[in-house]
Amino acid sequence: MALVDRLPKHLFTSRGWGLLAAGVLSLVCAYIMGRRDLLTLAVFLLILPLVALAGVRVLKPKFQVYREFNPSTVETSTATTVRLAVARSTFSTGHVIMEEQLPPRFGDPPAFRFPARTATGGTSRYEYHLRSGKRGQFRIGPVTAEFSDPFGLSLRRHAIDDGDLLTVTPAAVELPVTGLAGARGNDGVTATRIRANPSDDDIMTREYRHGDPMRRVHWPATARHGQLMVRQEESVTTPEATIILDQRFAAFASGSSSVFSSHDDDSDLVTSPNFEWVVTAAMSISAHLAERNYSLRVLDAFGSPAFIRSPSAPDPGVEEFSGVAGLHAIAEGLAAIELSGPKHHWVDHHRAEHHRTGEGSPEHEQRSREPSGSTVHRLNGAAEVPGQENVDSVFDDRLMDKLAAHRLRGPLLALLGNLTLAEAKALAPAAGYGANAFAIVVTDPQSNNESRNPDSRNHDSRNKDDVLETLRQGGWKAVSVTSKTPLTAAWSGFDEGGIVLAASAAMDVRRGAAVPR
Repeated sequence: MALVDRLPKHLFTSRGWGLLAAGVLSLVCAYIMGRRDLLTLAVFLLILPLVALAGVRVLKPKFQVYREFNPSTVETSTATTVRLAVARSTFSTGHVIMEEQLPPRFGDPPAFRFPARTATGGTSRYEYHLRSGKRGQFRIGPVTAEFSDPFGLSLRRHAIDDGDLLTVTPAAVELPVTGLAGARGNDGVTATRIRANPSDDDIMTREYRHGDPMRRVHWPATARHGQLMVRQEESVTTPEATIILDQRFAAFASGSSSVFSSHDDDSDLVTSPNFEWVVTAAMSISAHLAERNYSLRVLDAFGSPAFIRSPSAPDPGVEEFSGVAGLHAIAEGLAAIELSGPKHHWVDHHRAEHHRTGEGSPEHEQRSREPSGSTVHRLNGAAEVPGQENVDSVFDDRLMDKLAAHRLRGPLLALLGNLTLAEAKALAPAAGYGANAFAIVVTDPQSNNESRNPDSRNHDSRNKDDVLETLRQGGWKAVSVTSKTPLTAAWSGFDEGGIVLAASAAMDVRRGAAVPR
């Protein structure tokens, strides 16, 4: 039996190998004994498995597979039901053993027999459940079928479909009610009042459009911009919020924050504990504000749509979201978002090490998830957008212009990684464009090495304090957290000591205003 078990199973079954062995033995006996009847039997025993092998290779049946996830996208640690419907598209008989291929994180692949006992109309239906503790996109399938001839002598296994992607989104944490809305309120009353009594400093303007009455031309703005500008007089009653989502590799790969590429998790995401904290915070804050009827705008540190690099985003170029559909789109965009920008040599080394182990090509799988026709290219193994990775362009005029277009329409929230003092000074004036400005800076927890090196610890502490102080003097309500900080505690930190309304301070901060250095 040990010898039979070592024989390749993808060609013949144990029965098929047995017939071949019997045929060889009969052939030897026929040669020794000179018996024609044994020769005939030997030929028959040798030809029958070979004919069976040719039959399963040439006359393979075809199937149609329909796979459905319920829900179609699932939150982390929540189960989704997978429903399979399999039907033959060519005439054939006999039973087929099928198996649904799954990423290793989901456990053993489910196997089933076709046709099922409950098959109706030639279609067999199957159902099983999946659960993932981490976000990402995972390929479920394909279904592989193991075909055999009517005598059970030969086997052939091949995929009968291409599989489907399951999107696992980050789960939102329920946040306590705080004074985040501030002067803006939940109904836009303050913004409407400001617009009803505008000053030269407060008035909103836009480019002249064909058909605009000349009485609405704002001449001071026209002189500043060198083109016709008109007053934008419409009142805004829908509360709005802007979220700046920092996703720069440099902001999350410094210090003791360990960056990892989750090859072992089958999703190939370049991320870190700090960035995972930020992703959860973005999802939770979006859900918190959406419940209060806010429309949301999500930008990255360069002023681009935050999900322009996310392979899971349904529409990567969109930056404004509203309602239940908008919240669902944000969740999908966050599912496979990863760190971007100039990479540390670590990523290349890690991926090269992964390739040497012969575990497949995650880079190829990642490309297969990127939308066709997009302008995305690869830099050090991760998706990038041309023109967005110049370090000097972070928090620059492009972001400020985006914020100015929605000035004072609602709160401004920034979810940030480690900032340099220069980056903090560049971001500080942005507080002037929000009715309130809130910043959460996720920094590295103190490591053992830092505890042994007081000079390094003191330097990092001073740098962190300087960054927070710079943001606060610019009008931000800023708090510093680590990946171990409960999100609810960080969120409640904005209310400690009473609500600090950034709007009053922000009114005096304009783009280009001096920030204490």
